[in-house]
Amino acid sequence: MNAADLEVTPLGALAFAIFAASTSAILVRWSGAPSSVAAFYRVLFTTVIVAPIALARHREEFTRLSGRDLGLAVVAGVALAIHFAAWFESLDHTSVAASVTLVQTQPIFVALGAALVLGERVDHGTGVGIVVALLGATAMSLGDAGEAPIAGATAYGNALAVLGAVTVAGYVLAGRSIRQRVSLFPYVTVVYAACTLSLFALVGAQGHAYLAYPPREWLLFLGMAIGPGVFGHTVVNWALKHLESVVVSVTWLGEPVGATLLALVLLAEVPDAITVAGGLVVLAGIYATTIEHERAP
Repeated sequence: MNAADLEVTPLGALAFAIFAASTSAILVRWSGAPSSVAAFYRVLFTTVIVAPIALARHREEFTRLSGRDLGLAVVAGVALAIHFAAWFESLDHTSVAASVTLVQTQPIFVALGAALVLGERVDHGTGVGIVVALLGATAMSLGDAGEAPIAGATAYGNALAVLGAVTVAGYVLAGRSIRQRVSLFPYVTVVYAACTLSLFALVGAQGHAYLAYPPREWLLFLGMAIGPGVFGHTVVNWALKHLESVVVSVTWLGEPVGATLLALVLLAEVPDAITVAGGLVVLAGIYATTIEHERAP
């Protein structure tokens, strides 16, 4: 059974992926492991899940990968590792709403890169959608800034989240380019493997233990791999073959909305009125962008 049999549309798959990705911040917050360790095992377990599928179905495609595509996939994996390391660490220094919102300023960088590198024109309607969604994301962050649900919340955490935005933009742009030529599972296997090796080195450089964690942590690591990893990032990479990078990046702004709602239910982090209003504006911006995409010839 394939995507066509299930009548899965790229936008529908992307919406599902964003919901799955929204669980990441909650799982990270529940984990007591160092942020780089959590990121490492999330991507390692995701790689372990997707690699057998890639080898079983696309073994020959690995041998046909050009040096350019292989190199870009490795760069995408390293960028993803920096994104995870920076963003996971930011969650230790600021709130879920602020961290997830700031990391999603990535549409700015994706739009610039798409125009300069991929030749994807950002039309007026899409541009309006980006601006509206980013205004909503900014409002969510400002609404959250007045309260510090985590002891020691600082600008350092916000800066790390922005670094995560820049690097995930590079990851999205690389994926949009390579996925036009390379099947999903070979691509994500190379990306996740490069990301895993980068995070493995980071964990060692920081002096963290690789194995001394209780069973609860291993379950959380596995949950990060299955939810945000397989059903989140992997499905996003599938959608990148069918949707322009700007559409994907703007839709990804739905993640802070989902994460904030989950934080309300599961972490008792109550968003204020500005955060709620900002979330509604984010959704309006996503709607405007996707509608413009549907209208495009």
